[in-house]
Amino acid sequence: MKISIVTISFNQAEYLERSIRSVLDQNYPDLEYIIVDPGSSDGSREIIEKYRDRFAKVIFEPDQGPADGLNKGFSHATGEIYGYLNSDDTLLPGSLSFVAEQFNNVAEIDVLSGHAYIVDKFDNVVQKVFSHPFSLGAYAVGSCVLVQQSTFFRPGLFKKTGGFNKENRISWDGELMVDFAINGAKFKLVRKFLSCFRIYDESITGSGQQVSEKYKIQHQKIVKKILDAGFRPRSKYWEWLITRAKDPLSTVERIIDGFLHRKRLV
Repeated sequence: MKISIVTISFNQAEYLERSIRSVLDQNYPDLEYIIVDPGSSDGSREIIEKYRDRFAKVIFEPDQGPADGLNKGFSHATGEIYGYLNSDDTLLPGSLSFVAEQFNNVAEIDVLSGHAYIVDKFDNVVQKVFSHPFSLGAYAVGSCVLVQQSTFFRPGLFKKTGGFNKENRISWDGELMVDFAINGAKFKLVRKFLSCFRIYDESITGSGQQVSEKYKIQHQKIVKKILDAGFRPRSKYWEWLITRAKDPLSTVERIIDGFLHRKRLV
């Protein structure tokens, strides 16, 4: 089963080679790896050239942001499963073989998500981050997320929805999942850690209040899309409760890990 992975890269040479190696070192026998760089000037392109013969496609051209870059990458993809990885994140060993096995065993899966470890700039594990059972109602009230680095999906769904919204520069991954769900996607959650999600001061997730405000604005646009499609979320309390009840083991693990993380900070 061919898996297509797209990595978008822009001026993250410090982490890029680790990201690339985490994909290539999977040694997955039917991998199609595509990388997109709209104009790095920090040595990233030299790193990409070092591995050029192991990429199925290298795209060096300007784009209109991460979502547009991902769309360009996937326009060249021919795999039976799609996934994407930012140039500062990594896949855990064996992840692609596990993902292929899951899709092979359950034909009706459209989207598969697992969990991830949050790491710092030195690869130290800081905390765990968990995907939730996905629903439009829970997403609308902010009670559910899918870990992007640990999420994989079928190409037919991607093509049906038109891919990423290139106007969305803050939560393009979440909006794609909403588009999938509106179009009837079947989601599966696995209790498996598949990737490492890097958070540091310069990353989008770690860059503070301004990003948080932009996220709120974009989230409201996505909520409107959900409502316009005829879906009505229940109260935030009920959506939260139902989502956690669907995956009680991860909920307990999330609580324990959160407690241990706070204890480490004291």
